[in-house]
Amino acid sequence: MSDQEQVQASGSSPKGTRRKGRELALQALYQIEITGDSSVGAVDFFLRHFEGSARTKEFARRLVSGVVSQQAAIDQLIDQCTENWKLGRLAKVDLIILRMATYEIAFCADIPSPVSLDEAIEIAKRFGNADSASFINGVLDHIAQANKLRSK
Repeated sequence: MSDQEQVQASGSSPKGTRRKGRELALQALYQIEITGDSSVGAVDFFLRHFEGSARTKEFARRLVSGVVSQQAAIDQLIDQCTENWKLGRLAKVDLIILRMATYEIAFCADIPSPVSLDEAIEIAKRFGNADSASFINGVLDHIAQANKLRSK
């Protein structure tokens, strides 16, 4: 089935599916941050209570699982690219958005870095505070450049 056929059949574009998946992942990761429960059962329970297609929820699971499993490496990258900021001082929502986008940049070769940056900025505008989008843009630009150097 082509992308156009998928749009007609589902009523949403692949881009919209991934945006919604990122938003669900943000919310699930926030719940994990608060409760400390990152089990598959807890994530599935969370996702059952929100609307979204199977593809949307599968993408959200991919992001949640990846961020949780790679959190130490992700946090190290973020820490290296934030000047004068300790991770504990960052707003939780900003930190989670940074973790998700860093996971995509560093571990998801199928997602172009510019897409990850743009999506993170848009999600920050919706869920963060007035300064979140510009802060996240600066940090992720740094991370994307560092990742390019690491990949060479």
